[in-house]
Formats: sequence, C-alpha cells, structure tokens
Amino acid sequence: MQVILLEKILNLGNLGDVVKVKDGFARNFLIPTKRARRATEAAIKEFEDRRADLEKAAADKLAAAQALAEKLAGQTLAVEQKAGVDGRLFGSVTNFDIAEGLKKLGLPILKSQIRLPIGPLKTVGDHVVSVAPHTDVVVEITVRVTAEVE
Repeated sequence: MQVILLEKILNLGNLGDVVKVKDGFARNFLIPTKRARRATEAAIKEFEDRRADLEKAAADKLAAAQALAEKLAGQTLAVEQKAGVDGRLFGSVTNFDIAEGLKKLGLPILKSQIRLPIGPLKTVGDHVVSVAPHTDVVVEITVRVTAEVE
C-alpha cells in the first residue's frame, strides 16, 4: 500500500515521503496513529497545502524533545530490586520500570522511548541506558540498580 508520511518515522522515511508499506502495517499502525495517510491524489494535494503547518509542528516536537534531552542528560535513576547475594536480581529491571522511575522525577518518558539493546537489566550496579524522546534525539542516562534491603 502506498502511504504519505505525516511525520518522520525511523527506518521508513521523512515527512512528506510517499512510501510503499505492507497493508497491515499501514491499516493497523500508521493510519490509526495519524502518522500516515493513503497516498491518493487528493491526499497528496491536501498534504501539499498543509505542508508548512506539518513542518512547523514537527519542528516544535523536535525542539520539545531537545529540551527534554537536556534535562535527561547526566541523570542517574536509582532502582531497588530484590537480589541474591551474588548480585543477580530475582526479577529484572525493564523499560517499564525505568519509565515509571523517570515519571516520578517529573520527566514524561514513554516505555517505548527507552532502548535496552541487551535486554532487561538483571544485575546490581550501574548501567548506561539510551532514551530517545524523538527519532533524532538520543540521550544516555545511568540506571543504578541496588539490592532491596529487607
């Protein structure tokens, strides 16, 4: 299916690009989340008329993400989990746990914006985690996992 992108999407294209994607991806994700529209001639003409507004909105999102990244830079998040004597956690620290911890600090981060390349954290100690509030903005924070004291 041919769609026109209404915002930049990682590994797919930029604002205004007409791309061919699988039908299910377009119907179930891109179109319902208003990230794309079907690439009909009427939709392309309407997009060209609204291009300036959409580019301004995209620039505003990028500026907000950069401001959030400045607040996040150098942040250390402390997380307590039950752990054994050898330093391994009984559970794990996931992107959901990190997002909740950042929300408590007043930083509005979604769990999908946290990147754990090697999977959930399973040991006590300091771990470097990437946070991407925007596709063009990635910042690293430190997550300090400590053993829960009973």
